[in-house]
Amino acid sequence: MVDVCPFYSRSRRGPCEVGSWPISPHEAGMIARHCLNRYEGCPRYEVLRARQEAERRAEEERAMGAEVAAVEHRLRTPLTSIRAFSEILLRYPDDPVRREEFVRIIHDEAVRLSAAVDELVEDLAGRRGPVPVEPKEPKPKGGRTMAATTKNRGWAVVAAGTGINLALGILYTWSIFKGAIRASVESGGPFRWDLASINDPYAVCCLVFAFAMIVAGRVQDRFGPRLTALLGGLMVGAGFVWISQTANYWAWILGFGVLAGVGIGFGYSAATPPALKWFPPSRTGLVAGIVVSGFGLASVYIAPLAQVLLGAWGLQKAMLFFGVAFAVVVSALSLLLVNPPAGYLFGEAARRTDEKRKQAPSVRSRGDFRPGEMLRTPTFYILWTLYLIGSGAGLMVIGSVAGMAKASLGELAFVAVALLAVGNAAGRIVAGVLSDWIGRTKTLIGMFLFQAALMFAAVPVVGGATQSAALLVALATFIGFNYGTNLSLFPSFAKDFWGLKHFGTNYGILFTAWGVGGFVMGRVSQMLKASTGSYNLSFLVAGTLLIAGVGLALTLREGKRYQIERAVEEEAAPAATPEVRPGASTGTA
Repeated sequence: MVDVCPFYSRSRRGPCEVGSWPISPHEAGMIARHCLNRYEGCPRYEVLRARQEAERRAEEERAMGAEVAAVEHRLRTPLTSIRAFSEILLRYPDDPVRREEFVRIIHDEAVRLSAAVDELVEDLAGRRGPVPVEPKEPKPKGGRTMAATTKNRGWAVVAAGTGINLALGILYTWSIFKGAIRASVESGGPFRWDLASINDPYAVCCLVFAFAMIVAGRVQDRFGPRLTALLGGLMVGAGFVWISQTANYWAWILGFGVLAGVGIGFGYSAATPPALKWFPPSRTGLVAGIVVSGFGLASVYIAPLAQVLLGAWGLQKAMLFFGVAFAVVVSALSLLLVNPPAGYLFGEAARRTDEKRKQAPSVRSRGDFRPGEMLRTPTFYILWTLYLIGSGAGLMVIGSVAGMAKASLGELAFVAVALLAVGNAAGRIVAGVLSDWIGRTKTLIGMFLFQAALMFAAVPVVGGATQSAALLVALATFIGFNYGTNLSLFPSFAKDFWGLKHFGTNYGILFTAWGVGGFVMGRVSQMLKASTGSYNLSFLVAGTLLIAGVGLALTLREGKRYQIERAVEEEAAPAATPEVRPGASTGTA
């Protein structure tokens, strides 16, 4: 939960004028930079807090006034009598008549006072219940504190998720395998495929991977990330072992496209959600970027390794090696994927919020959208379309980069694949950190503009009479960089707008845009290449779509404001009030 100053108010008469309703984009940026998580540095905060504390105490005194008066009467009356008669005795110590009478009165009043005190103690005990005895927390071995242990566990989950993605990212090395299939087709080898269809297993895998994320997300939300990732690793291994035994087109469609695609979807969906749950919202972009960077970085080692294995063993034995290796690696790393314990919160402010909410009936967080509620927001369809454009443009190049580089790099074409992977991974981390600072929408618009410029620049670089190897490698690296930003930004968008409770399913549904984009753009690109002999028209179409995407992304400029408002309302709402989420049907305001 984002820690927001409690004095922020949607009311025009709120005590703090910063961010008072209606909020402007400038004020939203001010809140994001100066109020969120750092509001105690605000010069107004101490004055406002002191005023609120004084008003709270006055209200408590008024509410308890009648009860305090009654208790005061029961205690003060006998005390007054005891004091008065004891003073008379001190003044007339030699009067035996008065002494005997007054001592008896003092005794009776003392008994009355004792009974009143006993009743008061019983009344207080009945209200508060038994005082709990807090057990001492055992100190972890090695002298580390529990905070250090929890933090280390979170980073272990991040490392495991990154490792799983480093294995599953073999999808991005398809252009190496496609080159081997094309060579077999052209030389009359065992692969008797149509040249226009050699990209189909990759396109089907992208599509199945995306739609499998919906099912995998539900499995992850219900049964946890460990089982989900384990199933993913076993399915990927089974798919690769299957295609290692055949050159049949439909077997590769089912083995690589369907079975491995489902496995990649299960493994990928299990890697990011548990990592995000261990860290505060201020690190959402960073953590998501690190975990998904493994998927993009995989080609750095898989591309040269695949090139060596293809030369030494051939395509099918290489597939067998990858299938067995990745099944073992993913299955082992899945054991490290765990969600935080129930009630886990990060930071002192989050702990105070949790203690405050424990006093109220259990209610659903206003930031946690169910899948059906998410689908009723216009924001979902805007983000889905943007994801399709951004991912489709990048996947079009990734699926064919080795073929594009073949003319200028020859057998070293895998270098372009590896450097594209470096850019892919770097883009995920950079975009995650940048979006945490300047906002998701601004980052997305900047990356779309950059990617569009690269697509238009690719026409003379790739389609020219002579190709420059240096320019081609630089182009591939930057296209990979911009593509990678999508895989960091859109999970962060999903968490910002729809919460973490149903994140696996919600992001799985949003991720279908990635699969549709990869399938459509990959298939169209291959068909245009087969009919025209070049990729020029594919680059022009992708660049035009990216420019259109910038216009669509401008409608999300209030997304950060919406996120702030939702967090502020949840902080400011009375703990016992049932929550009705704002924007369930509007999404962006």
